[in-house]
Amino acid sequence: MEYNQSEMNTSRDPGFPRIVALVPMRHDSVRVPGKNYRPIAGKPLYAHIIETLLACPEIAEIVVDTDSPVILSGLRQDYPAVRVIERPAHLRDGMIPMNEILLYDTSQAPADLYLQTHSTNPLLRSQTVSRAIAAFLDQQDMHDSLFSVTRWQTRLYWRDGSAVNHNPDELLRTQDLPPIYEENSCLYLFTREKLAARNHRLGDSPLMFEIEADEAWDIDEELDFTIADLMLTRRLAEDRREET
Repeated sequence: MEYNQSEMNTSRDPGFPRIVALVPMRHDSVRVPGKNYRPIAGKPLYAHIIETLLACPEIAEIVVDTDSPVILSGLRQDYPAVRVIERPAHLRDGMIPMNEILLYDTSQAPADLYLQTHSTNPLLRSQTVSRAIAAFLDQQDMHDSLFSVTRWQTRLYWRDGSAVNHNPDELLRTQDLPPIYEENSCLYLFTREKLAARNHRLGDSPLMFEIEADEAWDIDEELDFTIADLMLTRRLAEDRREET
């Protein structure tokens, strides 16, 4: 399916902050070769997050920063509404910190607020992205950034065997343990000012935004790819059944 620029965000209120979505995508991947453009549930991996973001009326523009000729070609052909930035040579090394790439990208695409996500989060729903934006804007007087988290209620230990979040002498049910939250890398919201001042996506008082585990799957290993493929294929089949 081809998306036109006119299909994006025509219903946004003129007074609404300009939000640009940033999606960095590298061509190479060490643990899952070619993962960003590898087919999953019938489409290249990157297509799923792009379509999620295109379905978010709050987002004014989607910007993909990539060094991949495969992704560049695919985006220009199938998603002309997406702005593509070819990553400069000095930012292509795999050891370059993400914050340096974000500083470059934000200099190329002015916005009031930036939302960053990854192609490796194909299960993320547009409704969840919209809820995160709404939550941040509603609490912006108390928080200067947002990051998404996954709740864990399980018995965790440090390497030396000491307990992290429970008393081993008191065998509570796992559902009664105090939750611990993992930064899941699905969503970040921040301003360029804070990014430049702290050289970090997270500001001084970030808001944690919880995402259900079945949406927060991040593809980092081959097993992740296999599981995400199964989950996404099943979800898409269920969505098609509901539409008929």
